[in-house]
Amino acid sequence: MNTEPLKEIWKQEEAIAHIHGWDFSHIHGRYEEEAPWDFREIIQKYRTDSMKLLDMETGGGEFLLSLHHPNQNTAAIEAYPPNVKLCKEVLLPLEIDFKEAEGAGQLPFADESFDMVTNRHGDYNAAELRRVLKPNGLFLTQQVGAENDRELVQLLLPHITELPFPKQYLAVMKAELLEQGFEVLESREIFRPIRFYDVGALVWFARIIEWEFPGFSVERCLEQLYKAQEILDQHGVIEGSIHRFYLAARKQK
Repeated sequence: MNTEPLKEIWKQEEAIAHIHGWDFSHIHGRYEEEAPWDFREIIQKYRTDSMKLLDMETGGGEFLLSLHHPNQNTAAIEAYPPNVKLCKEVLLPLEIDFKEAEGAGQLPFADESFDMVTNRHGDYNAAELRRVLKPNGLFLTQQVGAENDRELVQLLLPHITELPFPKQYLAVMKAELLEQGFEVLESREIFRPIRFYDVGALVWFARIIEWEFPGFSVERCLEQLYKAQEILDQHGVIEGSIHRFYLAARKQK
């Protein structure tokens, strides 16, 4: 293995590992992951244009805008500073009610403001959900599970054994919502493959998902990256698994 050119390629990927909104197009075709459901379709099954809708931790608003909900009936929150700036540039001119706020904290909206709250991979507080939803209001969320990407983390950072979000399991989330007076309408939890077809894409990914790969850098993890390259050379792919779940719940009166 000629290691020096590989290291330079990986360092280049590390240097450009920045994200605009929630855009993984830089590694499109170089990796793949897929859940067996389309969260957008699940939302559309329940959504109507007349609903007042809040999208929590909206990123850059990309997923929210793909729902094509009437702007005058739409609100969103986001707290990550680069995405807040993007939301102000993109969502506010559309007259979407965007506010800078953390999903897990107090929501900056009045009681019983919304018919539907959506949440894709963001934090939330079940008591706050109950407060801002109208009677019979709907909460739909897709979440990244506690065991997401663990094989990849162990490959690059074998000393990391603790899960970053150990409560991220469907059963735990269901129990919290039931305690707050919600009825769970549907839910599902899965483990599915995630595959990388070059190590540079894995480097970019690990730098972006820093909460799963704490302390990762090319210099610190160089020997593990060489090991990843050997796996790729032998098998044509580096494989791990994603952990995902979703649920749809209704606030009972």
